[in-house]
Amino acid sequence: MLISQALASTATATTDAVAATGTPPSAADSFMWNMGLILVMFVLFYFLLIRPQQKRLKTQQALLSALKEGDRVVTGGGLVGTITKVINDSEIEVDLGTTKVIALRYTLTTRISGTAPQAAK
Repeated sequence: MLISQALASTATATTDAVAATGTPPSAADSFMWNMGLILVMFVLFYFLLIRPQQKRLKTQQALLSALKEGDRVVTGGGLVGTITKVINDSEIEVDLGTTKVIALRYTLTTRISGTAPQAAK
């Protein structure tokens, strides 16, 4: 008894929708509507996620290529030091105060404006 009432209400809802619009949507119309929504989703995905990440990557690469001796930098681990020597394209020697370490260039996150204060002699 309950099943027949459920089927009857679904059938009347479908016929009411068809009667209101005149014709049911065709398969091609439904397909184009769905493809349009997917296209909009990809455009939003590009502008909200991919494009900002590419901009950040460009600025980071510009920062890393402009590093020179005497610059104060922050490593990925949060250590602050001064570049004492550029070894090659991928390695930099960083003075952390009491010790000098060799860091990979891509692990440096930021450059602190200004140079390191000179030690009093």
